[in-house]
Amino acid sequence: MSIIVGYVPTKEGRAALDRAVAEARLRSAKLVVINSNRGGRDFDGDQGARSEEELDRIKDSLEAEGVEVEVRQLVRGKEPAEDLIAIADEADADLIVIGLRRRTPVGKLILGSNAQRILLDAPCAVLAVKG
Repeated sequence: MSIIVGYVPTKEGRAALDRAVAEARLRSAKLVVINSNRGGRDFDGDQGARSEEELDRIKDSLEAEGVEVEVRQLVRGKEPAEDLIAIADEADADLIVIGLRRRTPVGKLILGSNAQRILLDAPCAVLAVKG
């Protein structure tokens, strides 16, 4: 049994992580923390290093609390929704936890909606939390 959480260092990402940790404890499940970035010029080496350090802190903290956790930072040109769905399928996950933020209709049109894609295409249940 595993729970996948999409994590970004925002209030929505932290809310998703907190809820995923609670669900992992409740279900005695392994937690897989995914930080997915498309890469490119918006994601440089410094940002990657900072992200890696933060993910290491999260992993160390959760392991110290007795949570079975795996952390993956993915920078491979895919949308975060693609990565979360693929890993949930690969891990035969029972649940995906994502954070939601409010977007304008134009923002959804221009940028697309990873949350919507995950909700519609996930191979398992999805829990969406607000920041």
